[in-house]
Amino acid sequence: MAEFERIGGEVAWEGRLATVRVERFRYEDGEEAEREIVAHPGAVGILAVDGDALILVRQPREAVGEPDLLELPAGKLDEGEDPLSTAGRELAEEVGKGARRWTPVKSFFTSPGFTDEECHIFLAEDLYEERAEAEENERIEIVRWPLDRLDEAIDECRDSKTLIGLLWLRARPA
Repeated sequence: MAEFERIGGEVAWEGRLATVRVERFRYEDGEEAEREIVAHPGAVGILAVDGDALILVRQPREAVGEPDLLELPAGKLDEGEDPLSTAGRELAEEVGKGARRWTPVKSFFTSPGFTDEECHIFLAEDLYEERAEAEENERIEIVRWPLDRLDEAIDECRDSKTLIGLLWLRARPA
C-alpha cells in the first residue's frame, strides 16, 4: 500500500456539528492530492436490550428526506468526552434509560472517503429508568422492538450504524 503524508491544509468551514478542512497530501511516488475532509468528533450507537425487546428510536432525518428513520439511540461525542460516557448520556437523554452492563461491540469509520467520523457501538443491558434533559428540537419516538422480530427491523433499517448493530446482535451467540 502507498504511504502518504499530510503536507498542509486549512479550515474551509466550521459549524456546530462538523468542520470542513481542505488538506494536501504527498504520496511516496511524489504525487500530491488535495482532499476535502469533514472533521467530526465521533458518535455512538446503543443496542439497548430491555428483556425481550430492543429499544430503538424513530426520528426525522432531513438530510436524507426521511420523516421517521428507524435507528439505534445515538449521539455525537462532546469535546473531551469518551465514547462510553457519551453512550450513557445519550441513552438517558433519548430514551430515559440507564444500563448497569455495557459491552463495546464495534468501532468503525462511517464514510472514510470524505469524513473522519468514527462511530462506536455499545450493547447496553440490565436497563433501569434514568432521565436526562434532551436537546432542544429533538423529535424522537421511542420504539420497543421485539427481539424475535429482529429480521424485520433489519429489513426496514436504512441507517448504517443501526444496520451494523442489528446484524451484530443477530449473529451474536445466544
